[in-house]
Amino acid sequence: MTELYRYRHLLIGWTLREIKVRYKQSLLGAAWAVLQPLSMMFVFSLVFGYLLQVPADGVPYPIFSYAALVPWTFLAASITFAVPSLVNNMNLVTKVYLPRQIFPIASVAASFVDFLIASVVFAGMMLAFGVAFTPALLALPLIVGIEIVLILGVVLLASAVNVFYRDIRFVVPLGMQLWMYLTPIIYPVSQVPPAAEPYFMLNPMAGLVEAYRAVTLHGRWPEWSTLGTAGLVSVAIFVAGYTYFRRTEWQFADII
Repeated sequence: MTELYRYRHLLIGWTLREIKVRYKQSLLGAAWAVLQPLSMMFVFSLVFGYLLQVPADGVPYPIFSYAALVPWTFLAASITFAVPSLVNNMNLVTKVYLPRQIFPIASVAASFVDFLIASVVFAGMMLAFGVAFTPALLALPLIVGIEIVLILGVVLLASAVNVFYRDIRFVVPLGMQLWMYLTPIIYPVSQVPPAAEPYFMLNPMAGLVEAYRAVTLHGRWPEWSTLGTAGLVSVAIFVAGYTYFRRTEWQFADII
């Protein structure tokens, strides 16, 4: 981490490059940051909210789903762009010395900008649906921080593994799809059988999504035990991912 701090200017520059590359020659530009969660919100609202009448904890289904899709899209976009980042920048990895974790971390930072843009749209939706802004929103930085720790752990681990096993790019989309259905995006946690809920909440994104909804839609503080579980699991994943990345980093140049 000390080395990464010394290269912080390079990290910032590479993050800005990532943002420019994503939207270069793009018709809609930064609007793509909100297009994906909005389009999924419309589909989910039609299929699950209107046709299947899935419960939404007493709030309109569109904002119920969008509150979960914003953090989920942040996770999904970060993994999509960060996992192949080392292989995609093989010329720099093999010829120039710099902390290799800069590449996946920059992808996460660029996705965080998209997350902020989508969050502004969410704030507008809260106003449109008459959802009050309450002091519970002060917990948002903690919730977002835990999600960033989780994302960094996942991408550091997966991007390093991708150097050795390139077929992980086929595993990631399947894994993300399964992970999404195991996360209460379409449905509330209240629909999970009580006997299964303790195991269900071991998924850190489940606790984080519930926390996001609690502080934004319901105006209450998050369930601290659930958020604590999500935090502990996220930290464990980060430690595992960072440790594996650092232990294998010296092999990247030879294998790529």
